[in-house]
Amino acid sequence: MRFARTSIVASVLTFAALGANAKLVSAPLSDEAKAKAAETAGKTAHTGKVDGYKLCVSMEKTAAHWAKSAKGLGKEAKPATATPACADPGAFVWPLPAAAVAPVAAAPVKK
Repeated sequence: MRFARTSIVASVLTFAALGANAKLVSAPLSDEAKAKAAETAGKTAHTGKVDGYKLCVSMEKTAAHWAKSAKGLGKEAKPATATPACADPGAFVWPLPAAAVAPVAAAPVKK
């Protein structure tokens, strides 16, 4: 029993050390990889906003249906709590990198 516990602890420590070593040895991310990671984070945040908007719309629809059904059954429906309107986040737009925008801004203007 004691041997099994010791070998489990040793295995866990070994895997933890290998994970820490892999993180320390890995090369730093390039600018391109950092930009891609930032874009992915932006897409994920936008997806969360879209999901929140869809949830808001479905909750409003459900509340309206419930109020209508309650009135049809002769029940008194209390007025809904005032909430902010659902805000559609729109389509995902990621800004161009500064390197791509700079040559366009530096171009001479023809008269």
